[in-house]
Amino acid sequence: MEIIFLPFIISAAISLFMTPVAKKLAVKFGAVDIPKDERRVHSKPMPLMGGLAIYFGIFISSLIFLPIDKTLISIIIGGSIILISGVIDDIKGLSPKAKLTFQIIASIVLILGDVKIDAITNPFGKPGTLLLLNGFSIPLTIFWVVGITNTLNLIDGLDGLAAGVAMIASLSFLFVANKFSYIPIMIMSAIVAGSCIGFLPYNFNPAKIFMGDTGALFLGFMLAALSIEGVMKSVATIAVVVPIIILGVPIFDTTFAIFRRLLNGKSIAEADKGHLHHRLLNMGYSQKKTVLILYSISAVFGLCAIFIAKANSKRAVFVAVIVFVLTILLASKMGLISGKKRDENEED
Repeated sequence: MEIIFLPFIISAAISLFMTPVAKKLAVKFGAVDIPKDERRVHSKPMPLMGGLAIYFGIFISSLIFLPIDKTLISIIIGGSIILISGVIDDIKGLSPKAKLTFQIIASIVLILGDVKIDAITNPFGKPGTLLLLNGFSIPLTIFWVVGITNTLNLIDGLDGLAAGVAMIASLSFLFVANKFSYIPIMIMSAIVAGSCIGFLPYNFNPAKIFMGDTGALFLGFMLAALSIEGVMKSVATIAVVVPIIILGVPIFDTTFAIFRRLLNGKSIAEADKGHLHHRLLNMGYSQKKTVLILYSISAVFGLCAIFIAKANSKRAVFVAVIVFVLTILLASKMGLISGKKRDENEED
């Protein structure tokens, strides 16, 4: 594992150094989040664009430690496109349609670099059996990249939450990649994790800067790329499920939000205070404790994914089913799907 130590340290150092610079740029260009509604949990204006520091940590370290091939070039170009959309949104706002356009273009760049889901493993067939996607490869890749890019953005509601969850997910991808000896993915995962941890001293509660859409969308995009290259291209029986479990907190929280809004007759794009972190805050936990609880949940998901990444098919499927069932039951009990507990709290 020595091969990942230096990339991790260098990435963290660059991110740590660049965060105060990003803060000054945010103030200069007016990328400041002013609390205007009850969904905000901070009470004072906060600089955005902290994602610039994360971006440079990843960008510079990748050029130093990874082979410059079409895969890396496509990830860097695609990530830069996402970053630009985030910067624009943090400074003056960007419509959902415009964001989606940027994300689709970035996804196509990945596909041109051969970062795409060509096949998925068949958990019910013989070991190594693949289901070729053929014409479905491109739309599925775009759907996955756009989806993961946005799920991380949707949980970015508390100091240090998105950066910490992204760091834990990156480390989980690192250990999974290690099982398959995917050295470049191990290095890139270490770089992403390092850049996140370098940003956290300024972002953990009480935060001095937010990553904004600049960081949340960019990190979501990077995690999507890591999941495709590091897991979905493996021949592991349960490869298609591993990234879903690793990214369990943002994926499940977003999925439950969609169902909750549909069940309550609202638009799926309409923001609410029914996310998991809102529930925990309503239960009386502080911001710090809420974030640490969600870190712990992310770590448990990551450990489960690492455990099943190379397990035999029956064991892997069994563990995956247990994880999904327990998650749904817990979410239902907390009202994450129906939204009932939120309404009860509001009436009180």
